[in-house]
Amino acid sequence: MAVREADVQITIVGSEEQIKPALQKEGISHLVGFVPTSQVVTMHDSPIEAVRKKKDSSVVVAFELLKKGEVDAVVSPGNSGAVMAAAVKFLGRLKDVSRPGIASVFPTLKGPVVVMDVGANVDCRPKHLLQFGVMASAFSRVMYGIERPRVGLLSIGEEGGKGNALVKSAHALFQNSGLNFIGNVEGRDTFVGDVDVIICDGFVGNVCLKLSEGLAEAILSMLREEIGKTFKARLGYLLARQAFGNFKKRVDYAEYGGAPLLGFNGTGVICHGRSNMVAIKNALLVADGLARHNVNGHILELLEKTGPALAQFDENQVPAGAA
Repeated sequence: MAVREADVQITIVGSEEQIKPALQKEGISHLVGFVPTSQVVTMHDSPIEAVRKKKDSSVVVAFELLKKGEVDAVVSPGNSGAVMAAAVKFLGRLKDVSRPGIASVFPTLKGPVVVMDVGANVDCRPKHLLQFGVMASAFSRVMYGIERPRVGLLSIGEEGGKGNALVKSAHALFQNSGLNFIGNVEGRDTFVGDVDVIICDGFVGNVCLKLSEGLAEAILSMLREEIGKTFKARLGYLLARQAFGNFKKRVDYAEYGGAPLLGFNGTGVICHGRSNMVAIKNALLVADGLARHNVNGHILELLEKTGPALAQFDENQVPAGAA
């Protein structure tokens, strides 16, 4: 789908016996590159151990290709920890980035919002959150054309004094960062659309991500159940079918592809483990866009501007519990 819709070259890495018949069935063997592998990293494998021991797995081979310059980006719906470990092992982190993170795009009433981190780093310090803010802002600028994305810090209240020790310290750091920081935002603000970037640690972000996915699926299931109860409801659905279809498309994770892995010296996109073909196609297009528009160059540019704020920040003054 990606090959047919856009000017993108794809190399598939994985099991020959599974992939080649599918390519032949679709009649695109001549359009898609293929690199066979013999090992598989499962969802239950330790990420670091898997990358170290399973050297002929698709995730390891894919990032080796990226390191060699034979591909420009990697897209994977596999073990996200292994993707992170392979990315850092083979390509390293960007200059001045302490921890790479995972960004995710949420739909809102006014446009997409980028939330970061959504699972890579469950324990963070204030400087990590600031770096997430820089990386997510660069992504928002590159992919959505927002010159100065509005950045909010996820907390339990809008006031700067609200939140745990980590959020309070990060709030002060963000104020002096040079980013377009609008202050704290609450969970209910996520889908309003008055902010372009929302920053949190990976524990909170992953809970928000999974909660949002579950809520969207529950709402769609409830609607289908209610529509099927009466003749009037079914008739109403027929009249409003296009509106229901548009709503489903707006809340469907597949429409946003995958989650960019930001902060390593390359381009990578992590897909949902149960991604369908539309999600994979869109993830490939997201990766293509990130590589073409040099998101890492924008990240480095913004990191340089926020450097003075980090240099003046005293880690020793972080309140107890912020680590």
